[in-house]
Amino acid sequence: MNDKKKLVVSSAPHLRDKGTVGNAMRDVFIALIPVSLVSIYFFHWYAAITIGVCLLTAVLTEVLFRKMLKKEPTLHDWSALLTGLFVALLFPATTPWWKAAIATFIAVGIAKELMGGLGRNRFNPALFGRVALIILAPLISFIDNQFAALYINLGTVDVMTQATPLAMLHQGMEMPGYGELFFAFPGGALGETSPFFLLIGAAYLFYKGHIGWRIPVSILGTVVVLTLLLGENPLHHLLVGSLALGAFFMATDWVTSPFTNRGKVIFGIAIGALVILFRVGLAPTEGVAFGILIMNGFVPMIENATTRYQFGRVRKAVAVTSGEE
Repeated sequence: MNDKKKLVVSSAPHLRDKGTVGNAMRDVFIALIPVSLVSIYFFHWYAAITIGVCLLTAVLTEVLFRKMLKKEPTLHDWSALLTGLFVALLFPATTPWWKAAIATFIAVGIAKELMGGLGRNRFNPALFGRVALIILAPLISFIDNQFAALYINLGTVDVMTQATPLAMLHQGMEMPGYGELFFAFPGGALGETSPFFLLIGAAYLFYKGHIGWRIPVSILGTVVVLTLLLGENPLHHLLVGSLALGAFFMATDWVTSPFTNRGKVIFGIAIGALVILFRVGLAPTEGVAFGILIMNGFVPMIENATTRYQFGRVRKAVAVTSGEE
């Protein structure tokens, strides 16, 4: 048989995929555009400037730190821009621009670049930057006093004169209607304005195969169960605060979440429980950011506990003693 075709033998893996990290990051950025536009609609230039400051700071911070570490900037992978947008969505519209810039600097420079770079960071960078400002409150207050003259007053917006939905829930105030909370309500951080448009973005990520259902469902399901047990209104807890943003976009971060299916469920249940612990027991703390960051630290332990042994791998022998020689 005279066949000139050659059999190509190569080692695994044999899967081929056109997806890249940059494409995935870009898709997440695209998925966040609807809720970003809603926030700009409600808060006008306040939201636009906050988002712009965070995006610009993210780009400049990555370039600075990559140069300091003698590495080439990797802006093409969209990770810096995505982190900047996430940080912006975690802040209220009227946040002074320098606070948003500091949080973004910490997120990109420290939580991402100094902790190993893209794919090696232990904690979600955007949440790390946001929580850092809470922990460093005395220092931030001092900076506020120094930069107060640079605050940009762009007029009044509704958020200045009303409590956020989460604060209203804590204080037992009359809540807005479910439809208003679900579709669009001008209260809280930019990313809290519309669970509906966050779900549209999440549906896009599901379609593109970037996120799975286990972590979001585990988080939201745990919140529902615990609020019912505590006599709270589960719909209010699902619709207020940054729960939707955290469950679908941040807890599902590929780097800082478990890779095993059982691990994802455990991870999600623990985050949901921590959210309710913070919201109910430590009011008026939001809890989503703290819950995700705390569980980020336990990811290696969860993965070790839920990873199946490879076929043929011999477990370490354990000595068994008995009463007989």
